[in-house]
Amino acid sequence: MGERMRPAGYGTGEYEEKRSRFIGELFPVADETQAKEAIAQVRKKYPDARHHCWAWVLPDGACRWSDDGEPGGTAGGPMAAVLKGADLYGALCVVTRYFGGTLLGSGGLVRAYSKAAALALADAGTEPDPETARLRISCPWEHLDRVHRLTREYEGTLTDSDYASDPERAILTVELLAENADAFAHRIIDATGGKASVTEP
Repeated sequence: MGERMRPAGYGTGEYEEKRSRFIGELFPVADETQAKEAIAQVRKKYPDARHHCWAWVLPDGACRWSDDGEPGGTAGGPMAAVLKGADLYGALCVVTRYFGGTLLGSGGLVRAYSKAAALALADAGTEPDPETARLRISCPWEHLDRVHRLTREYEGTLTDSDYASDPERAILTVELLAENADAFAHRIIDATGGKASVTEP
């Protein structure tokens, strides 16, 4: 397996086979909700198209696809294979087909959907997507400033905070590079004299 990658932006590409048009679009997506919204937008953009096949690989590695009425295994699966072959995460590919009047057969469909997906991917470009980790930190109020300082030092992002449920402790959720997670956790515990706890949410 190669380096983990993500789309550098939106991309599109078009492929034609025996007068059938295959319009590929690639979107960066953060979660399933965003992916479904993008699919709905494509359907709205091309309401008269016969098929809107799609595949996604989310940042957490979850992969799904749809053949949207094409013969099973001829569209979404091959598109997902293109994404996985590029070690891509956080990506959705939608290929819209306008039927040209000639049946392409299973092999022709696999080739056409794969080609449209590959063209959209090439247009979008890719960039490294380092794996991240999420940590839950419970610390007494008097150590909160130290936790915030270490979060900045390790270039972490505060994604959630709870200052209300415990009168003596703050509960923070921090996201940072996975390769730095162990060192960060040890620094938090050392800086608070063992009074803070660091766990995975």
